[in-house]
Amino acid sequence: MPLTDLELLARLIRCEAGGEGDNGMKAVACVVMNRVQTPYGEYARVGQGSIRAIILQPGQFVCASETEGGRYNPQNIYNMGAEEIHWEIAQWAIAGNRIFNLGEALWFFNPFSPTCRQNFPSNVGEFVTRVGDHCFYNPTPAYLET
Repeated sequence: MPLTDLELLARLIRCEAGGEGDNGMKAVACVVMNRVQTPYGEYARVGQGSIRAIILQPGQFVCASETEGGRYNPQNIYNMGAEEIHWEIAQWAIAGNRIFNLGEALWFFNPFSPTCRQNFPSNVGEFVTRVGDHCFYNPTPAYLET
């Protein structure tokens, strides 16, 4: 039986940001929902308003992939069930709630350093804030070309 959109989001939150505290998990959930709701660019075309299509789009979330670099990825949404907090945050995000300082962030990544680079690859994103270990990026005009 396929996972529901709510369960996919809850599992992704746990896998991508389970150790980042409530705000870190909410920020990741916001990125997914921003992608679902963006009216332009790649995510509008690929996602077409679907949580499932956004989460399962190839190459977007390491946790949505069973293999990475040709090797099995044991930390993925198929192996990691969601706990109560992940379900709550997924419901919070689907209901339209957002973290105020995140803007319209469409990307996040962990730089494994104390600083965040100013631009996301290909200059499609511009740094907006850091939450825990993740840097978040709002779309630039270059994103419209994707």
